[in-house]
Amino acid sequence: MEIINPCFSVLSNMEVLEALKNIKDTKKKYGLRNLATIAYETLQYLEDSPCKTQTRESILEFLKEVKPYKLTSNECLMMINDPPQTALHIQLLVEDSEERLSEDQVNALLEIVKRNFPQVPEPTNPQ
Repeated sequence: MEIINPCFSVLSNMEVLEALKNIKDTKKKYGLRNLATIAYETLQYLEDSPCKTQTRESILEFLKEVKPYKLTSNECLMMINDPPQTALHIQLLVEDSEERLSEDQVNALLEIVKRNFPQVPEPTNPQ
């Protein structure tokens, strides 16, 4: 992963998960206790999210397939980080989706998401 322009780069949850796994061992070298806590908590959250099963290839394929729908980069990122499972979910992620997308397009988007991002079980709440 190479950041070309840090002011304009956004990371998907999958990329954050990869980066945190890579720096997991470096915190021990420098004794950064706060970094260790933040990294641990974030890893715990991301391990229970859909990004755990995502790959760079599946994200790139998803982006290629949704190109005709003219979604913004932020909308694509939100769909990658929180893959929609229902039409209502797409309405929440895509601004003005009622005007921009037909019912057939929404169903096609749901199929694209299902094909590229296998769903992980819902996280359980520890009691």
